[in-house]
Amino acid sequence: MTGVAQTGQDQTAPVLEVRDLEIQFETRAGIARAVDGLSYRVNAGETLAVVGESGCGKSVSSLAILGLVSCPPGKIAGGSILFDGEDLTRVSDTRLRHIRGNEISMIFQEPMTSLNPMMSIGDQVAEPLWHHQTIDRRQARTKAREMLELVRLPDAARWLDRYPHEMSGGMRQRVMIALALICRPKVLIADEPTTALDVTLQAEILDIIQDLQDELGTAVIMITHDLGVVAETADHVVVMYAGRQVEVAPAGDLFAHPLHPYTLGLMHAVPDLAQIAEQGETPHRLEEIPGVVPALNALPAGCAFSARCTRAT
Repeated sequence: MTGVAQTGQDQTAPVLEVRDLEIQFETRAGIARAVDGLSYRVNAGETLAVVGESGCGKSVSSLAILGLVSCPPGKIAGGSILFDGEDLTRVSDTRLRHIRGNEISMIFQEPMTSLNPMMSIGDQVAEPLWHHQTIDRRQARTKAREMLELVRLPDAARWLDRYPHEMSGGMRQRVMIALALICRPKVLIADEPTTALDVTLQAEILDIIQDLQDELGTAVIMITHDLGVVAETADHVVVMYAGRQVEVAPAGDLFAHPLHPYTLGLMHAVPDLAQIAEQGETPHRLEEIPGVVPALNALPAGCAFSARCTRAT
């Protein structure tokens, strides 16, 4: 299979559209094509999930939206990123700084390393308001407290003058969400927002993002490898493998009728929780996808998944 499996494309004008995006990195072994021909669109109020194994290009494509791909060694080698019709690959650094954290925000994977250990929680959450809006520090601090309450941080006012190392992982994740949403952005990129959290906290974090999305009308791009999160949150799904998209579909269609062998492989590797609940154990050995992901600087001709695919000819 060399084409991308696609179903149910929405024709509504998107708030963000990625067209044929290519991102390359210079390495000693040659040019690595981290993202090769990625295209998707997301409308206001919708959630788009970008799914795939580690190293497939999910996170670096989201960093490109914010203009955060380090050059060198990386560069956007082709394509466009349209935000309300404006191509972010062609705007000035000044314009990108205005958009970043204001109109497009991101929840990063690791809150402990993403938060500044030398700044108080209140100052960190309020900082985007100081930069992007005409507001004094006292008003910004009040809004920071209100946002921390909105993301259900217990006793939010008490934490304004505390520091990240004093918080649990779940509390830091709430701070990251508050920081990302304080300016009420049009697009929120959530990069593995529930990684390393227990199941109860995962569900609560996803509920918080959904509630805030409903209230603000924000478009959400959910970067994840967890198909359970996709089933819980997504309207549409892009499946990526080795830098390329292999399937694009509404979430319901993807789970009911997956088309690409890689998508099927991902689903067969997930335990059937209904059967486990009924029988008390996994009824059969989970299937693994044979082989390994090819090097991005030496991809095979045609479909990048062909070397691991039982249907390849």
